[in-house]
Amino acid sequence: MTAIAERREFYQRISGLHTAPLWEVLSEIVGAVPNPKAIPGLWRYEDLRPFLLESGGLITAKEAERRVLMLENPGYSGSSRISQSVYAGLQLVLPGETTDSHRHVACALRFILEGDGAYTAVDGERVVMRPGDLILTPSWTFHDHGNVGSAPVVWLDGLDIPIVNFFDASFAEHPPDEVVPPARAHGSLFSFPYAPAREALASEALHPHHGAKREYTQPDGASVSRTLGAWLQRLPAGFRTAPYRSTESVVFCAVEGRGVSRIGDQEFYWSPRDIFVAPSWYPVSHRAEEESVLFGFSDRPAQKALGLWREDFTPAATHGPR
Repeated sequence: MTAIAERREFYQRISGLHTAPLWEVLSEIVGAVPNPKAIPGLWRYEDLRPFLLESGGLITAKEAERRVLMLENPGYSGSSRISQSVYAGLQLVLPGETTDSHRHVACALRFILEGDGAYTAVDGERVVMRPGDLILTPSWTFHDHGNVGSAPVVWLDGLDIPIVNFFDASFAEHPPDEVVPPARAHGSLFSFPYAPAREALASEALHPHHGAKREYTQPDGASVSRTLGAWLQRLPAGFRTAPYRSTESVVFCAVEGRGVSRIGDQEFYWSPRDIFVAPSWYPVSHRAEEESVLFGFSDRPAQKALGLWREDFTPAATHGPR
């Protein structure tokens, strides 16, 4: 019997004991560099909006609980995620609609894309939602939405659902009899209006790899949540960022302007409300065709808390992780 045949026979015998040889997969599970299953991708808002509005006639907010079209990474088709660790979707609330209150372990952020007159309530405290605003629903807080305006309201949802589910730690519930919970205890922010955040970018120096970038933070300087971080970055007209990569998975949304982003060896042209994703360790660079602002969120806080996060300011501009 050859050595290869002998090994195969050995593997077959130990498989009955739910045991397997590490040496056969070591290079795959302990890679020299990240090798994400997620791939770069872009979702054009003008393509998705008609389908989002059509969904408003197919199912009510009450029936759906949350009427959302998920943005699924082609590398994770059917897995309800835009990257290995982040969920994203577009949520629609029509005029006069409200959603039931619920809470879950997963924390969520909402970046408002269009429409005025909607609100989010977090543990009984309401805030108005306007385009460009960032609204948080922290882990295990009751929250609901409503639209008292005359036009549809749409926002980008970002949640840490894949992280929570990786640990098999998901819980969710509705308040008894839809009773409105008591007002929340203050101490952390959950509403970040766009106007002051945009104004603050003017005081940020231009970084060669990021442009003028400013993170949303809590009063103590911490990221907006323990698992997800968010920021705005301004790119002056004609500005090109140098390639950069990190282990975080980043979801970008164009807020103002037009430009092109190179992720690995692919180029994605974007305009307002378009959404694109840069998976772990893919080199990323941006070029603004006019004064532009990008919103971004990622899993950096979770990675930093676990001691996993790493960045590289000198990657090859045209290659992916491997």
